[in-house]
Amino acid sequence: MSRSAATLVGFTAVLLWALLALFTVATAPVPPFLLNAMTFAVGGAVGLVWIALRGGMGQLRGVPWRVYAFGTAGLFGYHAFYFTALRLAPPAEAGLIAYLWPLLIVLFSGLLPGERLRPGHVIGALVAFAGAALILAGGITGGVGGTLAGFGFAALCALTWSGYSVLSRRLGSTPTAAVAVFCVLTAGLSTGAHLAFENTVWPERALGWAAVLGLGLGPVGLAFYTWDIGVKRGDIQLLGTASYAAPLLSTLALVLAGMAEPSPAILVAAVLITGGAALAAHSGRTLARPDTAST
Repeated sequence: MSRSAATLVGFTAVLLWALLALFTVATAPVPPFLLNAMTFAVGGAVGLVWIALRGGMGQLRGVPWRVYAFGTAGLFGYHAFYFTALRLAPPAEAGLIAYLWPLLIVLFSGLLPGERLRPGHVIGALVAFAGAALILAGGITGGVGGTLAGFGFAALCALTWSGYSVLSRRLGSTPTAAVAVFCVLTAGLSTGAHLAFENTVWPERALGWAAVLGLGLGPVGLAFYTWDIGVKRGDIQLLGTASYAAPLLSTLALVLAGMAEPSPAILVAAVLITGGAALAAHSGRTLARPDTAST
């Protein structure tokens, strides 16, 4: 697979993650660890069926246990923080704080061997970050109590996912099929955490159950497999910066569903976020290394 093709595959994860906040809000009042367990059980099962149909189960035996531990910690940690944040704080604002991870990916990726930050990546990331910050500002100024705690968990989301994504590049030889095992182990770990720390509360309506299934199939399922391909074989800096489209799309989805109030700031933020991503994309096209075949 070429570098540009892998980058396009990674972009599909961004589109799926734009639905993460919407589906999460719809699953209320399911507690965070139980939601983690349910959605990752679906995502892991789908992955294992896909691997079995492709005859790839043998790939899983050669993966070191340290890789499985790393992947499980990344998925479990990010989503435990994310689901907690959206239960404690307004979803649009908490989601935007969590989406600081694209900026961190662009900055952290400069530390990887064979990668470097280009002026276009940095400027594009900063412009897009300004758009996200514009939407976020109003929520932080009025946040107290549980809302502030939710913002704190959202910040941990950003650090967790950016670190996981960048370090995943160092595991480039690990087959994407291993992500299915990450999901299954995350579901098991989340089940234990739920039994230890939470009361069991199931979705109240059919819509809630549908949202759980949607999370498991999309944002907490297929998205991980496509993102894994993108960060390992594609342009990780371009993916990180273009991911700024996700907070805008996520906020618009919440507004259209009536789960968040529309704000005039969204229009200005849309220009900044889209412009920043376009600038970074242009930098990646003009200065990136030539595509090479990947296996």
